[in-house]
Amino acid sequence: MASRTPPRFVPTLTEVVQGAPASSAALPTVSHEQIAQRVLQRVDLALDGRVREAIATVVLEQTNALGPLLRERLEAVVREVVAAAVAEELQARQRAGPGSR
Repeated sequence: MASRTPPRFVPTLTEVVQGAPASSAALPTVSHEQIAQRVLQRVDLALDGRVREAIATVVLEQTNALGPLLRERLEAVVREVVAAAVAEELQARQRAGPGSR
């Protein structure tokens, strides 16, 4: 490629600027263990809320799914108990005789 001369009004760097030395007082020194501890605390807080929400959702879904099954089972139990009670009552009346009411 041919060397091109830049346009006349293009700014150019004429002096080297040294960066300011990093001050040790500006940023406190933090160990890897402290960073890990802070990250774990943040994760713990975030997980706590999300796990509670997930559990609540699953419990609600399971409760909704169990409703019809529980109703069916309870109905069967009530039918059996009522049938047994009626049968016992009829047997008791038969043993007592025809004139007892």
